[in-house]
Amino acid sequence: MDATAALPPIGELYRQYRRRALAIARRILQDADEAEDVVQEVFIRLYSQKVRFDGKAACSTWLHRILVNSSINCLRARKRRSKLQSETQPEDSPEEHLLGDERHQMFMSALGQLSEQHQNVLTLRELRGFSYPEIAQLLRLPEGTVKSALNRGRARLVEAMERDGQLRKAG
Repeated sequence: MDATAALPPIGELYRQYRRRALAIARRILQDADEAEDVVQEVFIRLYSQKVRFDGKAACSTWLHRILVNSSINCLRARKRRSKLQSETQPEDSPEEHLLGDERHQMFMSALGQLSEQHQNVLTLRELRGFSYPEIAQLLRLPEGTVKSALNRGRARLVEAMERDGQLRKAG
């Protein structure tokens, strides 16, 4: 028997727990807008049945855990994004700027040699800073698949760059 049948209709859950959910997310995130986004995402996931209620805990406890985890994931993503944005580069000389453009082109060329899945996960993780759960959700893949695809994609990227003479093999 599917345990999700024990859950009240999503509209009733939303009306009953929305305020509490917002309070939890606001307390963790310290940002009302982000808290609203997290709550909306959680209820959308519940509505689309991407999250299963196993019946081992009370519905309110189960929902609380989902909200806490989602809020923590949001915090982690925020920290990664701010870290990426705060890493300021010193002013480059024209030669350094040109070299940076060349490196970027070489990287993009090597990335283009990879499978579509490897390109997608590498772009989302390395260039966009998304977390493993976020990538899994965006690409509709299991989180373990995302992790292994990242690992293989990184290895194949290095191989492609070595093959193109962009990197020297470690030896």
